[in-house]
Amino acid sequence: MVQLDEQVQSQWAQVENVYQRRADLIPNLVASVKGAANFEQETLTQVIEARAKASSVQVDPTKLTPESIQKFQEAQGQLSQSLGRLLVTVERYPELKANQNFLELQSQLEGTENRITVERQKFNTVTQDYNSKIRTFPNNLTAGLFGFQKKGYFQAEAGSNKPPKVEF
Repeated sequence: MVQLDEQVQSQWAQVENVYQRRADLIPNLVASVKGAANFEQETLTQVIEARAKASSVQVDPTKLTPESIQKFQEAQGQLSQSLGRLLVTVERYPELKANQNFLELQSQLEGTENRITVERQKFNTVTQDYNSKIRTFPNNLTAGLFGFQKKGYFQAEAGSNKPPKVEF
């Protein structure tokens, strides 16, 4: 059980690592976008504020409760939404779409989003192994005696099971 608990904590650290990578890319992305004339300041402000909020939510790896993971996921989700709005807004600025620095940052950000998905999936897998171990007999007796508690999972965003409405 200790070994599985350590795997969960280690994988959580990897999840935080890839989210930090994304947070580290954002200032450079914002700086390249700021250079575009008349770029919507409100969109940039939302990204900066969402990044600050997401960076401030810390989860103790020894207390990976469903509630703490949900709080972390909500903050990261707001940042994802802000970044999505930023990238959609960029479509109206041909000079940005032609800027090599911006394109490279956008590519790195997309790669990081893929890494986040992979690490979250790995986290859920090791968490499932841990939770299964501590809940099956006779391990559940030992787990209860030594304080091993069920860990939370990453969940799909609310409403993600419905396809987006597309209008032309």
